[in-house]
Amino acid sequence: MLTVCRNGSNWYLLQCKPRQDERAQLNLQQQNYSTFRPQLMSERSIRGKRQRTLESLFPGYVFIELSRDDNWAPIRSTRGVSRIVEFNHVPARVDEDVIAQLRERSQESLGFPAEPTLKPGEPLQIVQGPLSPLEGVFLSMHGDERVMILLNFLNRQQHVSVPLSYLERQRQ
Repeated sequence: MLTVCRNGSNWYLLQCKPRQDERAQLNLQQQNYSTFRPQLMSERSIRGKRQRTLESLFPGYVFIELSRDDNWAPIRSTRGVSRIVEFNHVPARVDEDVIAQLRERSQESLGFPAEPTLKPGEPLQIVQGPLSPLEGVFLSMHGDERVMILLNFLNRQQHVSVPLSYLERQRQ
């Protein structure tokens, strides 16, 4: 499973200080090290609005490409870096194929078109939970992961808060 990169170097894994993986990567690149931090595009609810954000696939870790001839000493004192991940006191190598697959997955994630956010008045269908077969109309976001919808239920219009994951856009 361990392979050597084409130029005689290998990929290794660095553990970063909490929430400093981006800082560590930037500081390593400024020292002319080749690094890789896989990132994925994800959709989150921030202050009640759905937004697409770029997140680390492995928060707290950065991959670095090093050869035996490289100077490894500055890595440990680089801001944001905690340590080189080791097994049995030997730096753990990461297979080049794993890095290639992670690069491909990251690029695919970044290439996806942004999913349109819900608009007031948009028809939705509840696909999970006790209200499962019912249809409603989107009113607004209600907290981080919940949605306020308008249901026509028991001959009355009801405002109902349901988890966002329970809903799908109605197919036309």
